Amino acid sequence: MPEIVLDGLYKDYGGCMAANGLSIKVNDGEYLCVLGPTGSGKTTCLRMICGLTKPDKGKISFNGVDVTNMPVSERKAAMLSQVYSLFPPKTVYENVMFSPEIKEWEEESAKQLVKSMIKMVHMENKVSAYPIELSGGQQQRTALARALASNSDILLLDEPLRALDARLRLELRKELRSLVKEMGLTAIHVTHDQDEALEMADRIAIIRKGKIVQIGTPMEVFQDPATPFVANFVGRSNIFLGKIRSVCETCSEIETDIGAVIKARITNMPEGTDVAVAIKIGSTRMLPIPVPTAEKPEPEQPNGFFKGRVERVLYEGATITIEADAEGIGLVSSKLPNRKYDDYKAGDEVMITWVPEKASVFEIPPEGIEEELRLD
Repeated sequence: MPEIVLDGLYKDYGGCMAANGLSIKVNDGEYLCVLGPTGSGKTTCLRMICGLTKPDKGKISFNGVDVTNMPVSERKAAMLSQVYSLFPPKTVYENVMFSPEIKEWEEESAKQLVKSMIKMVHMENKVSAYPIELSGGQQQRTALARALASNSDILLLDEPLRALDARLRLELRKELRSLVKEMGLTAIHVTHDQDEALEMADRIAIIRKGKIVQIGTPMEVFQDPATPFVANFVGRSNIFLGKIRSVCETCSEIETDIGAVIKARITNMPEGTDVAVAIKIGSTRMLPIPVPTAEKPEPEQPNGFFKGRVERVLYEGATITIEADAEGIGLVSSKLPNRKYDDYKAGDEVMITWVPEKASVFEIPPEGIEEELRLD
């Protein structure tokens, strides 16, 4: 299956740069998820790969062959767009059969493929239905089955699971990835859903303003973000601003803008550098402080902890998020298992801490931290 290389692609839509030096290599047989905010250039990236949009500048290669100006019909790339484009006069079965039919597949092989694709997307009971009789989610599943039955080498998926209900979406994540791997396809899957990307991808590419800002395995992107934007976009993070006070063999000490000293992972930036510290809310711990009594006076605050007061507790099903105002560092969020729900309530005092290695340190970019963290 093809190795895909995008080399310095540019696409300007009247002053809006959908691709701004976009470069990426997708390995043969890889399942790559492209994650980014609305308007970052995700769909344009797919359209340039399949040939529906021509880049203003740059080169697209499949297995070392320049396909930048190759017609769509010769690229063997199937794209499932956000507009499903099903044929209104054809049933579900006939829509999925369309590609094998026009390619004149052997009849029995075509039927077996179409049936397996329809089963994979849970549409067996709708094979005779027409698009007008289907819900949005059912139309999306039919379009997905049709794309998979196209016998293409490259599968381009633009938000393929977005219209599905939550339970079916979780099922299809596993089945879609498994099927792509079994068929030996190279797949590029655009999504806004971080959990979807983390679960399905071999690697994740973070795109912003038409550029790839980081690419790596799900674990690399989540645990070792390259920028403050990535740290806060892939898994919510607490962001603190300050200056590097010192660096030792085990950690860095950062003096925050509001007076506290916090510990973070080691950095090679010099003392005095203005930095942002990002800590995933799942890596932040909050421990209740018991109400002091005559028998049990208020405990001494341990080293590395900050005292805070709970502002609110958000119930999220399997987890809860606690937001607390901490002395010297500001508002801090922590994600905990939902069994802890009854342990916290607004007004409670808590001790807040984290493992320094979990706290990433970034030099503040010239445009400022607010511009860096914007989702556009």
